[in-house]
Amino acid sequence: MSVDKLRVQLQLCLERFRRGELAEADLAQALALAEPSPQQLLYLQAGGSSVDSRVIGMALIAGGEVQEVPADPEQWPYQTVLDAIRAGWRVIKFPELALLVHPDQTIGLGCEFVLEK
Repeated sequence: MSVDKLRVQLQLCLERFRRGELAEADLAQALALAEPSPQQLLYLQAGGSSVDSRVIGMALIAGGEVQEVPADPEQWPYQTVLDAIRAGWRVIKFPELALLVHPDQTIGLGCEFVLEK
């Protein structure tokens, strides 16, 4: 669901209501916009714990399926976590800093960010 689109549709409904022009279709459209959409998850492995660190690995889950991402990192849609945030992704998990034993060596995934839409 896009909150912005829903807000615009509700404002339109309010204006039409005030003019006595509100139709069932207007409300149906608002209801459709309010329906939850399938969660999208974006896993980004970054070279560091900062949101402006370069992405070194990624996985995308959309529509309940793992999506193909280009093999060439230069073709990835996001080069940094900040790029993904600017595109509307919300961070729901930051890297586990306790896994960073040494600045040049990580255990496990280390600097993994999890984002959702």
